[in-house]
Amino acid sequence: QVQLVESGGGLVQAGGSLRLSCAASARPFSTLSVGWFRQVPAKEREFVGIRWTTGSTKYADSVKGRFTISRDNAKNMVYLQMNRLKPEDTADYYCVAKYGQFSQYGDWDSYNYWGQGTQVTVSS
Repeated sequence: QVQLVESGGGLVQAGGSLRLSCAASARPFSTLSVGWFRQVPAKEREFVGIRWTTGSTKYADSVKGRFTISRDNAKNMVYLQMNRLKPEDTADYYCVAKYGQFSQYGDWDSYNYWGQGTQVTVSS
């Protein structure tokens, strides 16, 4: 069974930075592709980005150039580095994961595993 636990959320001023962590209890971890979604309460979830096991990445246009996904296979950790944060980045952030090949990375239901979320608030 795969379990994902996010941490690192909090309150930050606009223009600041924050790094979210996703701890994955998975075997094997090295072949697990991990991405990120975000959601405002009562709103639809929005794709943020994904890092495949090959190291390639894809980001939503709204965060491209500001957010970066990285991973440490030795520690079973995935990170979302968020820079130049804006108030519209305020949301609950979720890490998601899937084994094997898939193409619809922007679809929440394409993944097999989901974390519980961590809250990020960006003040003006």
